[in-house]
Amino acid sequence: MNPGDLLQQFLGSGTTASLGKAAGAARDKVNSHGVGGFAGGMAAGGLLGVLLGNKKARKMAGGVAGYGAAAAVGALAFKAYQNWQGGKAAASAPVATSAEMNTTAPEAFRIDHAPAADGAPFQLALIRAMIGAAKADGHVDATEQTLIFEHVEKMGLDAEGKAFVFDSLGKPVNIDEVASAASTQEQAAEIYLVSRLAIDPDHPAERVYLDALAHRLNLPADLVAHLNRQVEAGTGG
Repeated sequence: MNPGDLLQQFLGSGTTASLGKAAGAARDKVNSHGVGGFAGGMAAGGLLGVLLGNKKARKMAGGVAGYGAAAAVGALAFKAYQNWQGGKAAASAPVATSAEMNTTAPEAFRIDHAPAADGAPFQLALIRAMIGAAKADGHVDATEQTLIFEHVEKMGLDAEGKAFVFDSLGKPVNIDEVASAASTQEQAAEIYLVSRLAIDPDHPAERVYLDALAHRLNLPADLVAHLNRQVEAGTGG
């Protein structure tokens, strides 16, 4: 299993224009079994888009999914960290540009720079974080999970990668396990950022999950505000 490739497939990538067009077309195919949301997810960013459903997937189509998605995680986290250290107000802080999203982040923010706290590849910790966050509002029911499993079968993953994704999807959300994967503040920022990417906090359970995760990651409130700013600017909400 190549953790970097698995993360890239999980996040997805492509051009903003093509993703937006495909997600918009999928919007009209909703039926009682949630197939529209599933199709929209496929169009807008790999398995994460499938987990999020059509509404959130369309937001992603204009943001992180339009770039080299895995690399953009480090760039967004670094921009938030830079603004926080510079004492800028989160509400008006500059957001990562297209050039910055496509530029290699400083070493401490490169997701392949160091393993997670348990010694496993950090990319896998990010995938677990996104799955946990996407499931926080309980919307991934049995029907949705079946569709997700079907999509995973078509992703061309090797046996180890497929087993990792199935295992992570099948487990109950464990916020302590998600948070304990961070070995540095930079990694903690990236775990929070990808979790926020997987959540549209219009549901009380999602807001509670994010607040609890930030607390367990020991992230300063001002830094959290800057991380939220980068995600909201890149996804439209």
